[in-house]
Amino acid sequence: MHIVFLGAPGSGKGTQAQRLKDHLQIAHLSTGEMLRHAEEEGTKLGHEAARFMHAGQLVPDEVVVGIIFDRLMAKDCERGCLLDGFPRTVPQAEALDGMLAERRTPLDMVVALDVPESLLEERLLSRGRADDDPGTIRERFRQYHDLTQPLLDYYQAKGILRRVNAKGTPDEVFDRISRVIEYAGNPQFAGKSQS
Repeated sequence: MHIVFLGAPGSGKGTQAQRLKDHLQIAHLSTGEMLRHAEEEGTKLGHEAARFMHAGQLVPDEVVVGIIFDRLMAKDCERGCLLDGFPRTVPQAEALDGMLAERRTPLDMVVALDVPESLLEERLLSRGRADDDPGTIRERFRQYHDLTQPLLDYYQAKGILRRVNAKGTPDEVFDRISRVIEYAGNPQFAGKSQS
């Protein structure tokens, strides 16, 4: 099973991704970790990615896509994977579709965690981090929505987007995500969101 996992800062995406990976027994592919690993391994793409990261710049699509492609070929991805932090843009989503089509393993679904912005702000402020002031948090949300909305539209049009209400306890949210996964491939439930 191949799943893309989306969620705004404070949505609990990291916690839920870890639980889902264990539940489904598939690889968890975090873009940040993959970029760091490629740098540590000293691969050509890793060196290239490091050059941009150390300069505080976004790593170009072609570099990220190359690293993802290499990672998808690894043995632990044979059963599938949970993509966390990729794709971030529609061109990246199209590149992922191409990669998975080559392997004849299409994307099964995109799970998007929905949380009201007021609750996300409350969660982030409660962490007490120095960089978590209201202005900074709102700017991070703006950037996330600007990047993510076209992606949500893209996957909605493909019929594989599943929105999950991420309010409540981690167990309640995980239960909703699990139900969405169970319903995958069942036409009776196609396109349903969990609330």
